[in-house]
Amino acid sequence: MAAKLETVLELSCTPQQFFTVWKSEAHQIPNHTPNNIHAVDVHEGDWETAGSLKAWKYTVDGTTETFKERIEVDEENMKVTLVGEEGDVMKSYKVFKPIYYLAPKGNGCLATCVIEYEKVNENVPAPDKYMEFMINATKEIDAGLVGAK
Repeated sequence: MAAKLETVLELSCTPQQFFTVWKSEAHQIPNHTPNNIHAVDVHEGDWETAGSLKAWKYTVDGTTETFKERIEVDEENMKVTLVGEEGDVMKSYKVFKPIYYLAPKGNGCLATCVIEYEKVNENVPAPDKYMEFMINATKEIDAGLVGAK
């Protein structure tokens, strides 16, 4: 059964800055959050084309993992979806989609962080550790983007 986790973070960067780094500058993300995300490589396609396959190496809860995803971009709604294809997380979840919705707020933005998921079985816990990872990485990316102005 499909489920989701969701939280909202207030960021100092603009919605466009955060959206752009995910949409076309993902190779910069490890520079902003090196403790969380160690590397990202294009596996198929390129950095800017929706549907390109990217391979991520990251540490969550003290364990180094990999994740391959295809990005979906919704420019009009400032939404980025990472559709999980392969990797460690896919051993526990049939569906795993981290999503960012971005909206302006003052000089910064609100980032709604969502993880849509479907467990492989009922014994698998909700992906709380991945939501914590997403929150920490988002805050560090925001700090890196604001520092880069």
